[in-house]
Amino acid sequence: MASVESEERVPEVQNSVDENTNNTVEKLNNKTENTKKKKKSKKFFPRFGCFRIDYDDTGDGFDIQVVDASGHSSNPTHLIIMVNGLIGSADNWKYAAKQFLKRYPYDAIVHCSESNSSKLTFDGVDVTGDRLAEEVISVIKRHPSVQKISFIAHSLGGLIARYAIAKLYERDISKELSQGNEHCENHISKQDCPERIYEGKIAGLEPINFITSATPHLGCRGHRQVPLFGGFRSLEKTASRFSWFLGKTGKHLFLTDGKNGKPPLLLQMVSDSEDMKFMSALRSFKRRIAYANIRFDQMVGWSTSSIRHRNELPKRRHLKRHEKYPHIVIEETAKPTSVSEEVPSKSKVSCGSCKIDFEEEMIRGLTTVSWERVDVSFSGSRQKYLAHNAIQVQTYSINSDGADVVQHMIDDFQL
Repeated sequence: MASVESEERVPEVQNSVDENTNNTVEKLNNKTENTKKKKKSKKFFPRFGCFRIDYDDTGDGFDIQVVDASGHSSNPTHLIIMVNGLIGSADNWKYAAKQFLKRYPYDAIVHCSESNSSKLTFDGVDVTGDRLAEEVISVIKRHPSVQKISFIAHSLGGLIARYAIAKLYERDISKELSQGNEHCENHISKQDCPERIYEGKIAGLEPINFITSATPHLGCRGHRQVPLFGGFRSLEKTASRFSWFLGKTGKHLFLTDGKNGKPPLLLQMVSDSEDMKFMSALRSFKRRIAYANIRFDQMVGWSTSSIRHRNELPKRRHLKRHEKYPHIVIEETAKPTSVSEEVPSKSKVSCGSCKIDFEEEMIRGLTTVSWERVDVSFSGSRQKYLAHNAIQVQTYSINSDGADVVQHMIDDFQL
């Protein structure tokens, strides 16, 4: 009887096991279906691997791009050149570069320039501009897939970039590119290459965005352009006399470099000459944007960074903060003025009885092209006295309040 009872109980146990197994299988199937649903939902969002930072052989900066799990990247078509300011380095732009690639993982490659880092920034706007131009050429050699180019520069870097684009404007670089013929075929037919490929372009690429932040476009000479001097003319004059302390760059910034009847370099850079098409190069970009600190930037004043006369600056009491970007207070697009007269000739500059208002001439020249002005205020921020670096988020741990300014730059960027 005992053996019979045990035999009768076996099916019950077996049924129990089958039932549990079925429940387990059902749960696994449900889990798999849910996982598939989740995977399907993720397809609506762009997924990318990790950032890859490639340092070039000369150490003149690094490229940041997005690669997949296998280490391969797509062929980005938009080259973004980021330029540091006085005594800066490529690392100053690393935070912003990564934010740009998070937004445009497949379309852009960001090159953080370091050909003019640290003390090399004292060598003058012309020398540093030449270096940057050659660096851009080397980057294009490494990435023949790029078709468009944009510049994003901080402080002195904006002047360096303006000089560099004049050097690269309509420049025939077919002989300099290792894959020159292939590069031409990608953009235009062999019949037109290379005569027309560089027409209206920067190093053969289509110029899109030219963005500066806290750049002293009008220099640092007088007119309260350096807030650190508190508007005292005696201090401004003293600073001009000691401009050599910052090397050749200091002379350029304080406009004390004009000799033998030749205008100061910054004055030359607001018009075209036979060999340097400064304004034509600037005009070739689809957009020009100037970000400027309205207060607490001790190095660069509001008017020089926004390219305005002091009496054109908006009243601070009328400023309203942007809902999405808390440190953006004003956005406006200034239409270009009528074509200005040429920069004063050597004879006019050498005239002892004539005094030329350098600021007026520079504003007149620079505003012959349209500018989008974005004014920034760190008033109320604990980082406000670091405004000059915060607008760039130079170091995230101490300049994080400027993250919304960088985000505004990204959201407003034309790809």
